Amino acid sequence: MGVVVVGLGVLVYLQLRPAPDVPRYASDGDAEFAGPAIDSGARIEIEVLRAQIEALGVQIERLEQRIAENRGPTSTGPADGVQEQGQFITDGNDSISGSHAQVVLIANRRNLNEGLRIASPSYLESVFGRPRENLTSTCQGMTNERLASKLKTQQVGPVRVRMLQPALDSLGRVFDQIQATDPNLYSRINTAGALCVRHIRGAPGRTSTHAFGLSLDLNIDGKLDRLGDGKTQLGLTIIKDFFLAEGWYWGAGFSREDSMHFEVSRDLVEKWIAEGLL
Repeated sequence: MGVVVVGLGVLVYLQLRPAPDVPRYASDGDAEFAGPAIDSGARIEIEVLRAQIEALGVQIERLEQRIAENRGPTSTGPADGVQEQGQFITDGNDSISGSHAQVVLIANRRNLNEGLRIASPSYLESVFGRPRENLTSTCQGMTNERLASKLKTQQVGPVRVRMLQPALDSLGRVFDQIQATDPNLYSRINTAGALCVRHIRGAPGRTSTHAFGLSLDLNIDGKLDRLGDGKTQLGLTIIKDFFLAEGWYWGAGFSREDSMHFEVSRDLVEKWIAEGLL
């Protein structure tokens, strides 16, 4: 980090230092092309330094990511009496593979789903109608024929869920990518449920997004995440990249954080409707 600061200081100095008193280019009679001499050496030096600073920034980010992914709890505490900042909450497993279940703070969570639009219950109801006329706080059967005709219970990767068929197909692509990238993480993914036709608990009259068969809750090793605490399991922060790339919306970005929750974005819903899949 010190190298980056020094490099930035040099770059600022080179940009702000007074221009040398050098003659203008000799004119060939066309004053339009006359101008101050260019210090090519300084420009090259600036670009080299800028490239080095950028490279160092990337290297720092990679090293910090490796620390975050591999750091596990220790039995003796921080070395030299230095107090850790406590980003990780240990779960008793000090192996590298065990870090996927570690609980971490969610950084910049309100911007996690940038570029994706949420498929709110009001939007889904305007398109498909209510999944069931009367909703309670418990899961019931779906009576909406348009949606019910697309429902299927299926083993998708490491989980067995009941969702609309296009969502199952999309979920399969996500899990294929995760398995190819991190087989250990893939094997530890568990679900806390998908389809559940009910209203939002504590909010009668407001339909849960789970009622449409377009969302599911995931966790690592069957350990449920605490709702609204701004933290999540490290493994979920990794798999969310695959979901975002596929066009799913991550519940960690909700006003009340729900990081186990992954749901199809409005963009995907509109795409599937256009393709005749919904």
